[in-house]
Amino acid sequence: MHAIASWWDSVELWVAGLPFVPQFAVVLAAMVPVCLAIAYLLDRTLRVALRVAGRDRIAAREAAVPAAQPQRIRKEAA
Repeated sequence: MHAIASWWDSVELWVAGLPFVPQFAVVLAAMVPVCLAIAYLLDRTLRVALRVAGRDRIAAREAAVPAAQPQRIRKEAA
């Protein structure tokens, strides 16, 4: 565990020592995939949890009573 912590510290110091534009690019290149992965995993987890709880969109749509369709009024030519 100490080796991982020292490696992380060295990476952190390397990024902190970069000028702003390369630092921004490195952080952006690292954080965008991480954030996308976290969002994907949260989406899947919540979808499964809502499906188990019976509160997903499909279950709600199947449980809803179909609304009566309005009757169309035909206009007759004069």
